[in-house]
Amino acid sequence: MNPLNFRTLDLNLLRVFDEIMAERSLTRAARNLSLTQPAVSNALRRLRETLGDELVQRSGQGMVPTPRALAIWPTVREALQQLQQSLVPNEFVPATANSTFVLAMADATAAALIPGLTDTLEHEAPGVALRVLPLTTRDPRSLLDEETCDLAVGYFPSVVPVLTASAQSGAPLPFNFQRLYDGEYVCVMRKDHPLASGPFTLNRYCAARHLLVSFSGRAYGFIDESLAALGRERRVVLTVNQFFTAGRVVLSSNLLTVLPRHFVRVTGIADQLALRPLPFDVAPVHVDAVWHRRSQQSSAHLWLRQAVTRAADKAFSS
Repeated sequence: MNPLNFRTLDLNLLRVFDEIMAERSLTRAARNLSLTQPAVSNALRRLRETLGDELVQRSGQGMVPTPRALAIWPTVREALQQLQQSLVPNEFVPATANSTFVLAMADATAAALIPGLTDTLEHEAPGVALRVLPLTTRDPRSLLDEETCDLAVGYFPSVVPVLTASAQSGAPLPFNFQRLYDGEYVCVMRKDHPLASGPFTLNRYCAARHLLVSFSGRAYGFIDESLAALGRERRVVLTVNQFFTAGRVVLSSNLLTVLPRHFVRVTGIADQLALRPLPFDVAPVHVDAVWHRRSQQSSAHLWLRQAVTRAADKAFSS
């Protein structure tokens, strides 16, 4: 859009555009905006003429956005939200709030953080609810971008370095993150496993049969990457998507698995498991909270981030 067009643009058209994109329906957009459908159609026509793009096209009972609409919508939505927060601040008061927050995390992370978060809700925010979604990816940006969750907590080895580099270069960040704690991973097996005692060498480790916890289902993880750097590999014969499941399986099999040390303590079967340090070096495992920058200035989201940080501090202070 050239400067002349922008100076004459009616910003109310962007509110209409945002609702149409969110609802994919002129009728629902009109209802949400308390406008008539002809008024919404007229606003869409004016914006189309200004931008020189159809923006949305009818498809069955709904509307399909054009590539241009999909490209500009995130920026428009974020700008409108920031403007609303600046002009009509909505201060979050935990004691009287009735918000619902959605967190995405693995079961091992939830085992560490949810007890502390539950305590915070009971004492500070009795009307607030939490929903925890299973984390099925090492890259949560699409979940945050699509507002599937408010905060993703986990190990994101390909995401955090990119965000760190962008911050150091001064580039605008679409996402922010905070380090919560460093995880220590250990090899776990049943107590009477043949490898539970005696020398635990790299050769013996690689010769064993292994169970892998993989959120994506891919039978290759950061342990395999560390082994590959040594020119070694292990045989993964079973892949599951939960740490707790892995603990139960190795309890009644000859499989080895790798679990966060802190998680083993809360499984309820820790006394039946043997833990051994891995016989090779692995890259540090950092657990981070990641969120979309549109939530950065929200007082409700700030409270959520602080509550998660306090829960992490409490879980790992000993």
